[in-house]
Amino acid sequence: MTLNELPDINPAAGTVETAELVVEDDVLVKLFALGPGGAFDPHVHDDCENVFHLLEGEVIVTRGETEETIRAPAVIHNPRGIEHGARNERDERALLTASLCPLP
Repeated sequence: MTLNELPDINPAAGTVETAELVVEDDVLVKLFALGPGGAFDPHVHDDCENVFHLLEGEVIVTRGETEETIRAPAVIHNPRGIEHGARNERDERALLTASLCPLP
């Protein structure tokens, strides 16, 4: 899949829209479009690695007790067992994928 083939997702302010891009036995790749003010709360995957690929925009990524502002393009590794999340505090959408390998 190329960037031109991604679903056209335009979330409203404060919302997050998602789409599953790859679903296989041992991997899930999910697209997240975060509207202005959109976020997904910190959470943990104990049984798999999680990798964000920030394709567009800027997000604040939380990992454990730390926060970091990340601008596209970027790759963020979230090791298994580490709490992580992201929020968009900008006025335009942020677009990222999250890959879970292997699937929990």
